Amino acid sequence: MSRSVLCLLLILAAVVVKAKIHNSIVEKDDRRLIPLTDAFGFSENGKLDITITDIALYRLNGAPETINSEKFGFFLSPVEADTALEQELADDAKCILDEFNNLFTFKDKSVQDVINGSLTEFTFHFVVQKGGLFYLYFANCEDDTPVSFTSRIEMYNLNSRGRKDYLSVGDTELDAVYWAMFALFTLATAAWALWVFRNKQYAHKVHYFMFALGCFKAMTLLSQALMVFYIERTGSADGWNVVYYVFTFFRGILFFTVVVLIGTGWSYMKPFLGEKEARIILIVIPLQVFANIAIIITEEESPSVKDWFTWRDVFHLVDIICCCAILFPIVWSIKHLREAAQTDGKAARNLERLTLFRQFYVMVVVYIYVTRIVVYLLKSTMQYEYAWVSTAVEELVTLAFYVWTATKFRPTNENPYLKLQGDGDV
Repeated sequence: MSRSVLCLLLILAAVVVKAKIHNSIVEKDDRRLIPLTDAFGFSENGKLDITITDIALYRLNGAPETINSEKFGFFLSPVEADTALEQELADDAKCILDEFNNLFTFKDKSVQDVINGSLTEFTFHFVVQKGGLFYLYFANCEDDTPVSFTSRIEMYNLNSRGRKDYLSVGDTELDAVYWAMFALFTLATAAWALWVFRNKQYAHKVHYFMFALGCFKAMTLLSQALMVFYIERTGSADGWNVVYYVFTFFRGILFFTVVVLIGTGWSYMKPFLGEKEARIILIVIPLQVFANIAIIITEEESPSVKDWFTWRDVFHLVDIICCCAILFPIVWSIKHLREAAQTDGKAARNLERLTLFRQFYVMVVVYIYVTRIVVYLLKSTMQYEYAWVSTAVEELVTLAFYVWTATKFRPTNENPYLKLQGDGDV
């Protein structure tokens, strides 16, 4: 297990992410449309710089020797034009560059100089005068002609001081969101540590897991805040993305482990995990953590990678399936308590615990629904200027779930979950 963790962390450390400065390598790609960036919100007079090098065009067997350079080019597409873009793409008789205002094509003299080798690179500067939310695409309308090139894309706005701001318009408030949530989670974790210390005679192992979870969650938020800080100013996370991956890895394992342990009554009502519960922890939780980290890495990689959208959707689906899988141990415990309430003569006590388990089940379902579905819908439907709201909602719901769980399962002799004196195991 330790070797696997070490290998994963080394892999994550080797990942170089340029955040809002996109470095894309297109290698002998014959797709008609290649997405180069995710959606970026430009303010009025936002800037776009495209530097392109190592351009090469390849003719497949049987294709004419003459190449029409006007059929290769870059263009910005507003997010709301996605439907029209798909329709144009479906019509093989049309070239997308004829329907959308292209930025430049390979017919440009400087681009031709790069192709011929007389120039090493070409940089194109563009001002988005009216602003808006845009994708950047490369279009290839020439049949049987794969293309290769390397591009460096900078998308930024200018702040009040005239300095570059590499954050999308909708992400400018993330700095404040992450710092505020870091402070709140730190206070909540400190309060939990104080409560456990004062009631340590009632504390169980899972309470210390909960404390560790609070610490890693707070450190995850701290690393996110610092990531946003540096991305805003330099366009790069400056290594804080690696720190974020490490904390996210351990936070993910701890979160879903704690949910399963609480849901099975481990260290409270029984000193061991059943075979089914252990399988959930050993298989589902690492898979879920892997999916979460894969989502993060995929979304920070360039969309120009083939099947980028497919893999992103697959990882999101795996994440949701794993989240649903961790509900099974809670359901098994509810079933066990319901049966015990009818047979062992301790109906009142078991019914009290049963109510608590049902409440916990509902809260976990609500948490999963909001953070996996509602947040996605908010991102998809809200105005791009308020994209930060979905992140704030996700973190506030997470904090509410943590606080509710800590309150319900805190170490105290008055908690029905912990009243074991004279009861024996359920």
